[in-house]
Amino acid sequence: MGRRDTQSAFYRKIIDALIQRRRDAEITQWELARRMGTDQSQISKLERGERRLDIADYARYCHAIGLDPGLLLKEVD
Repeated sequence: MGRRDTQSAFYRKIIDALIQRRRDAEITQWELARRMGTDQSQISKLERGERRLDIADYARYCHAIGLDPGLLLKEVD
């Protein structure tokens, strides 16, 4: 666990899928941050792999872009 988890291929696939879905929904990092109750810099760090995505943030991110968290994991897996 730890830092290496942000560098694994599976973790990166999840992040890349989230980013693509956010962009497909035409939601900016600023808007996503507002919806999640955080600031844009935290979203940027998360998407660049500088901040680890925990399960609660994953669910909040998905819901903020109108996505079912379980479906995305099935698609990535």
